[in-house]
Amino acid sequence: MKKNAAATADLDYTLLVLIIGLQLFGLVMLFSASYSQSFYAYAGNFTTLILKQVLWVALGLGAMSITINIDYHSWQKLSLPLTMLTLAVLALVLAVADPIYGARQSFRLGPMNLQPSEFAKISITIYIAYWLSSKGERIRDINYGLIPFALLLGLLVSLIIVEPDLSTSLVIIMAAMIMFFIAGADIIQIGTVFGLFVLVAILAVSIFSYAQDRISRFISGFSDPFNITDPQIRHGVQFIYDGGWFGNGLASAGLDATNQLYLPHSDSIFAVIGKELGFVGALLVIFCFLFFAFRGLKVAMAASDAFGTLLAVGITSWIAGQALIHIAVATATFPNTGLPLPFFSYGGSSTLANFIALGILLNISRNGRGGFSLDPNSRIWGRNRRSRVSHTGRRQSPRRKGATSY
Repeated sequence: MKKNAAATADLDYTLLVLIIGLQLFGLVMLFSASYSQSFYAYAGNFTTLILKQVLWVALGLGAMSITINIDYHSWQKLSLPLTMLTLAVLALVLAVADPIYGARQSFRLGPMNLQPSEFAKISITIYIAYWLSSKGERIRDINYGLIPFALLLGLLVSLIIVEPDLSTSLVIIMAAMIMFFIAGADIIQIGTVFGLFVLVAILAVSIFSYAQDRISRFISGFSDPFNITDPQIRHGVQFIYDGGWFGNGLASAGLDATNQLYLPHSDSIFAVIGKELGFVGALLVIFCFLFFAFRGLKVAMAASDAFGTLLAVGITSWIAGQALIHIAVATATFPNTGLPLPFFSYGGSSTLANFIALGILLNISRNGRGGFSLDPNSRIWGRNRRSRVSHTGRRQSPRRKGATSY
């Protein structure tokens, strides 16, 4: 009983309050962005869409309350079975799912759509964290590090790429490469993996016409975003510009009966925030995600082992990185991806998957506080070839003399 009380006391309540605050903020903005579409699509009911999202948030909070109380070390034993199950479900999607806009990405379960690639982010992040943490110093050996990592990551994301879902693949690859770097890979290895996946991306774009279209429209309007041929990005930039410093107020981005919805409340909600809350409101959202990244990395640095550090880095990189890409699309600095903004965008699978992962992150904070050590002579400072991830084995074990502890 005392052990549980002590563990609870270690929970990062700042991160928990930030998560709940972001989600409440997100629901307000989502209702403001979607009420008009809900009115015209559901026979005068303003609340249909937001109530669906509230249900998903409730399910997500319930799932988070469960994963907060599961010791994150348990996920090591489940990493391989979860990954195999993920690959099987992704293959099943390709085989039996009905195509939507030319892509087979989700199952229809009654009134709900479940998108397995969202949950694949969790299992893949867990497995890569476990795989990298098991390598230790050998991660810098090309036969133990670079080649197996590139093959493993390529295998795990291949089924997502062929759905096709290039944006989710991008998020997973980005998070995995950050984990690979933290695990001890040097710049040459990172550059090699990056180059390989750039080649894969070029190949994928050459195969999928929708990706070619998005990139060509982005390039054609890069110098003048207000005249870009992609209507979603063009209207998004216009929304942000129209918002000025303090915005036009909530619900100002709504539609009247003569208009058509031209900014989805999932893919472009940051642009709606820009119009309704202005530059100040948009900047607040960016600051919140930066603060989330800071707290997530702080949890990683306090984890009691390498697996905890890498898993926390992976989850933080995935959520903060996805937010970064969404914001970049809304500001016409990145091609249209269709990625939702965590906490703000409409979407059941992404909301539920995010909360499951956030529960794991909070559990790492609860079971951490072991002390992450950065050796002053380590490679991260440009000295030798040690791994960047160096931990005390237990919470109370003495730190190495000369090490900086966080």
